[in-house]
This record gives sequence, structure tokens and C-alpha cells, in this order.
Amino acid sequence: MTPAVARHLLRGSPGWPDRLEHLDRPPAELWVMGRLPPPGRPCVAVVGSRRAAPGALLTARDLGAELAAAGVTVVSGMARGVDAAAHHGALLGGGGTVAVLGCGIDVCYPPEHVSLRDRIVETGCVLSEDGGAEQPLAWRFPRRNRLIAALAEAVVVVEATARSGALSTARWAADLGRDVLAVPGSIRSPSSVGTNLLIRDGVRPFLGITDLFEAAPALRRAMSAPMAAHASAHAGNVTLPPGDSLLARVLAAVAADPVHPDDLAAALGLETPALSAALTTLQLGGFITEVCGGRVTRTF
Repeated sequence: MTPAVARHLLRGSPGWPDRLEHLDRPPAELWVMGRLPPPGRPCVAVVGSRRAAPGALLTARDLGAELAAAGVTVVSGMARGVDAAAHHGALLGGGGTVAVLGCGIDVCYPPEHVSLRDRIVETGCVLSEDGGAEQPLAWRFPRRNRLIAALAEAVVVVEATARSGALSTARWAADLGRDVLAVPGSIRSPSSVGTNLLIRDGVRPFLGITDLFEAAPALRRAMSAPMAAHASAHAGNVTLPPGDSLLARVLAAVAADPVHPDDLAAALGLETPALSAALTTLQLGGFITEVCGGRVTRTF
């Protein structure tokens, strides 16, 4: 595969990400491989430890897949561990993802992520505020983290030690008024000290994708507006947008009598992340509602 050619984007030029203007000192320029998310596209950052435990990797991958299936762009740093798992999940979910580098745009760091980088560029983008072959020096990563936080409506920290760089992203996000969530972990695990401290200090625990949508009104509005408009336009004769075959299948399987998602997954032969994302999208659009015991039912 021929490597993608990076384009140079100056601040204020067409296509410049508006969310970066929320920073006190936005970058003066970016180098971008691939396509930036369109204006208004909901974005969530998923970050965490480079030396993540297997459970954290699964959580990051599943979250990335659920977000992508729901039409949300996943933003992360293409590092080993949680970042890579989140990107892989987004690709698995059929969505775009944004990788923000802590090095020059021509450098793939870590080097074993060349294939991942190329896959990201196919449907999303890789970006850096450094051109050429600038090396991944330590001071570049906190600077990189501010871009990750600024590009997203919310940040989910999946796993972090007490000194993890992911906490830098969380601090930037909080300063920018973004919603921050953290996955709780065992108090015996050093790899969960950072996330547990975030929760102790008032960050909302992340136990599932519903927590994210409840915590982030901006994200919920961005996702629900198109669905709500469509539902209103088809009141009394609800249909789904053309091409949404997964949503149509799930909606068709939800009857007036409440049904549990596990039963839906078995009946439809769907993996849990894809079904959860579809149910969340349908719920945000007003097509279904959740009732007792986690069951769902139609609203019409």
C-alpha cells in the first residue's frame, strides 16, 4: 500500500477543526493524513495505559466499536495498549477514528503500528502539529494530549496508573469543560490507581456507554438531533434512514412487550457492542425506551 500523503493545514483555513479554538493556545498548523471528521460530528476520546491489563484492552476495544457503530468518531493517541485497542474497536465497528501523534507526521510511533495507521487513514485520519520526521520526545506527548481533549466532547479514561499520561488528557479535558469519565478498577491494582483517584475526586464512573451519553449533554444532542428530526417527520409511520439496515433489524425485533437485550442478541445473532450501540442510537432518537430490568420496548 502506498503511504498516504500528509497535507498541511493552517489555523483558520477551510477544514480547520473548530474545537481546537477552545484552547488558550491553539496550534498554528496541522499535518493531516486522511479525512478529518466533518463539522458537528460527535467525537469521544478513549485513552489509557500503554501497559494495559487484558480486561482494559477489551473494554477499550468494545467501547470503540460501540461508539463507531453509533456514529461517533473515536479520538485517541495511537499508543500501545488502550489507545490502539480503542482505534481497533472503532475500525471493527465500521466507523472513523482520529489518531493524534506525539511526533512528526512522517513518523509511525510505535513502529509496529504501521498497519494500524494505514487502516485509520482509510476511513479517518492521523494528525500532528509537527511535520516531517520530528521524533517522539517526552515533552511532545502532554502537548499532544491537549489536542486529543480539545477534539472530543468527552473523554473516557479506561485505565491509568497514578502517573499515567492519560491523566494529562483528563486534566486538559476538565479545563476545557469536556465531560470526563473513568473506568473503575480494583483498589489492589496499581494500573487502576489513576482512574480510581479520578472517581474519588468527582469524575463520573464509566460502567457502560449509557453513562457516557447521560454525562455528556453535548454528545447526546449531537447524536439525537438527526434521529429526533427524522422521528418527528415520520410520526405515526416510523421508518429509519435508508442504509441503516442494522437499526432497522433491531427495531423490528423490539416489540411492544419489553424484551431483554440478551434475548435480542441471541435472536439477531449480534455481538454485544453492535447491539448496544444500535439500542442507544434508537433510544436517543425516541424509537425505543428502557423499562424495568434493563428491558427495552417501542415508544410507538
